[in-house]
Amino acid sequence: MKMVALIARILLGLVFFVFGLNGFLHFIPAPPPPGVAGVFAGILISTHYFYVVSGLQVVGGALLLLGRYVALALTLLGPIVVNIFLFHWLMEPKGLPLAIVVVMLWGVLFWAQKRAFAGVLASGG
Repeated sequence: MKMVALIARILLGLVFFVFGLNGFLHFIPAPPPPGVAGVFAGILISTHYFYVVSGLQVVGGALLLLGRYVALALTLLGPIVVNIFLFHWLMEPKGLPLAIVVVMLWGVLFWAQKRAFAGVLASGG
């Protein structure tokens, strides 16, 4: 399990670090998505919200690649993973397979770090 978690951590770190940097540097060209997905993406860009998300991706990805504060990285990236999945499921299905892979990698790492989240996962008051 340690090797699987290491591979998941490196892959997820690379995905978020590279795509987060791309949000600032635009080295991976991508045309705007059609329809409502394009409108949604346009709003995120015009309000500069996209830059905040890209910054969080760079930080989370770097932490994963460094193997430092992995639980913090998972906490930062968790809502982003949910939004990536929902965006592709509801608005742009073309990217859904990669979104599912990201969800699975995040889940593997979360499982490997479950002790760090014990307080959050405890039932009761």
